Amino acid sequence: MHFFFNFQPLAFMTLFHKPQFRGLFSFLLTLAIFWGGGQTALAQNATIEELIVTNSNTELLLFLTVNNAFTKQMEEGIKNGIPATFSFQVKLERKRSAWVNQELVSLKLDHTLSYDTLKEEYSLVRSELPGQTLRTKSLAEAKKAMIQINGLAVSPLKALLPEAGYLLRVKARLAEKTLPLYFHYVIPFWSLWNFETEWHTVEFRY
Repeated sequence: MHFFFNFQPLAFMTLFHKPQFRGLFSFLLTLAIFWGGGQTALAQNATIEELIVTNSNTELLLFLTVNNAFTKQMEEGIKNGIPATFSFQVKLERKRSAWVNQELVSLKLDHTLSYDTLKEEYSLVRSELPGQTLRTKSLAEAKKAMIQINGLAVSPLKALLPEAGYLLRVKARLAEKTLPLYFHYVIPFWSLWNFETEWHTVEFRY
């Protein structure tokens, strides 16, 4: 398999002369060599586990965990300054025997994990928790928060019909993001990290 470089040399080399990008440059070169001969080693087999639908006094709530979402290469990429975003799709449908199910709710949530190489600190931004950026020195803590949804309010209970049947469907994937500056010219390695789970469904009656 062949790969090629397609970038503007002066701008690219000027960028990576900066100290904060030297580690990332080395990482990308290593990954480029790896991509040429062994990309199948990065195949993802992510699944959604611990999918729980419950309720508070007023809201329908969702809890879930994604297993096998990270690889060592992904962790190294994040630590070298490449942010990663997990996207979650959540759909709530009311079952109808004689008709197509009625979609009541369709949500898209993003969890974006990045690393500040100067502060040696991970930052996690979750769209369902605006203004609540998680900052930690621990990769394990950051990963745990990245792969979980805890108590997402999917729908007010008053919007649900008593004794009706419902389906709550969820899937997760690694979102494709544009790499900053000239990084995306190095190699199209983002595809090596791709994962997308199957739809996971919980059926319940309210």
